[in-house]
Amino acid sequence: MTTKIDEKIVGYSVVKEEDKAAEQAAQVKSEAVETKAKGKSEDGGGKVVHMHEKVKRPEMLIGSTYKIKTPLSEHALYVTINDIILNPGSEHELRRPFEIFINSKNMDHFQWIVALTRIISAVFRKGGDVTFLVDELRSVFDPKGGYFKKGGKYMPSLISEIGDAIESHLIHIGLLKQDGPDEHQQKLIEEKREQYEQAQNKAAPKKEEAGDSDFPSSASLCLKCNTKAMIKMDGCLTCLNCGDSKCG
Repeated sequence: MTTKIDEKIVGYSVVKEEDKAAEQAAQVKSEAVETKAKGKSEDGGGKVVHMHEKVKRPEMLIGSTYKIKTPLSEHALYVTINDIILNPGSEHELRRPFEIFINSKNMDHFQWIVALTRIISAVFRKGGDVTFLVDELRSVFDPKGGYFKKGGKYMPSLISEIGDAIESHLIHIGLLKQDGPDEHQQKLIEEKREQYEQAQNKAAPKKEEAGDSDFPSSASLCLKCNTKAMIKMDGCLTCLNCGDSKCG
């Protein structure tokens, strides 16, 4: 085979057998790395998947169901939120809400419940920060008035309690942090509650019957946490739920 050289020769070297072997080994290694990277790209193993509307629904999803029982109806509502696991088995594994269902024997609110579940599910599948739904739903007020749920917390509407259920789920899967008093505040609350109960027992030895509330029946509504847990001690209003105090 003849090769025409158009440029001036300025130097030369002799190719040895070991040089050929090293070059071939480097080429084989390069091809192997390229093939592996291509395979990962094709099956999604080398790419982090984020939540968006094009993510396909798996055959099975895991989730949780929350019971909502209000004095507005004799039938309870059951809120089910199903989650999808993204990037399972990898360091980028994420659990995100995918869809929501609300079921009840009471058919009075069937239309708006179906509409609400479809809209919320669409927001879940869109991806991004979905925690804003909690504040949006909890800010809905019923013109007929709200009610107190078990534990003494005030609910301005049924929609607001659905927002509470979603908040509980987002805390459960780690999208939201538990909002409450810290360790020091919790200790102070427990001390205040113990002092209050001792004072009440001295004034009235007969124990009050336990109702739906976890707090004294004489407690008033706390405007910070919307729970009927505000008591007056030593001339100062203190909330036994969130620790808010009018005396600072």
